[in-house]
Amino acid sequence: MGRCVNFQAELEKRTRETEEIIRRYLPEEEGFAGTLTKAMNYSMCAGGKRLRPILLRETLRLFGGEERLCEPFMAAIEMIHTHSLIHDDLPAIDNDDYRRGRLTTHKVYGEAMGVLSGDALLNYAYETMFRAFDLGGNRDAVIRSVRIMAEKTGISGMLGGQGVDVENDGKPLTREMLDYIYLHKTSALIEAPMMVGAVLAGAREEEVNLVEKVARDVGLAFQIRDDILDVISTSAELGKPVHSDDKNHKITYVTLFGIQEASRQAAFFSQEALHILESLKQKNEFLLELVTSLVERRK
Repeated sequence: MGRCVNFQAELEKRTRETEEIIRRYLPEEEGFAGTLTKAMNYSMCAGGKRLRPILLRETLRLFGGEERLCEPFMAAIEMIHTHSLIHDDLPAIDNDDYRRGRLTTHKVYGEAMGVLSGDALLNYAYETMFRAFDLGGNRDAVIRSVRIMAEKTGISGMLGGQGVDVENDGKPLTREMLDYIYLHKTSALIEAPMMVGAVLAGAREEEVNLVEKVARDVGLAFQIRDDILDVISTSAELGKPVHSDDKNHKITYVTLFGIQEASRQAAFFSQEALHILESLKQKNEFLLELVTSLVERRK
């Protein structure tokens, strides 16, 4: 199978396009609630890889969907992701002062505004998704897409995983509970955009189910790879402090199984995801390259 001629250049192009789409959907910084919207936009404009909205659009492209229909959902998934980061950084959870090289939201705007801006972004994500109804297209597909986003990011998905993670911080974990946390905190937030991309493009039910399986395996491989990199990488290469899991007495795949077995597990989930993608009759070479880069990353 062929590959993108210059994957990195294509990724940078798509990242710029995604950034433009996201910024079009941000709230205006005006009126009595101006400070709140400034805090929301501060976090949304902090940079980042924008992987989830890119995965959404590339999955839609895989099944030949109309691209303008997915734009509100691209912005919304990044709002939901950013809301989770704002709240993760709060003193009550990780108590982080910096993210992506600059002060976290609560350090700039105060803890109360940090809480409120995270809440506001989560709510504004749904306001943004509902704007898809104004763009035409299949209303049933839009309704199902909103439902997928709600389920995959709520108590049955990302927030449920975060709750279990916080509740068991520093405690011994079984493989089953660790998998629960990884599947809900990481995989669910990849499943949501990829499934939405497929649904908006009119993919068949069995195809949507395959996309969900791909995303689940990508999430597991991505998170296990993160565990491994925390041990074997350098701060310069990774772009963030290393050995933080060990310092925080955090249970990971590496602490449970060792680097060799963790690497084997990551490879297994990677191969599963890539095998399904390559077996689909529809092809999107960039999406295949993107998934490969995520599961085999060095930083």
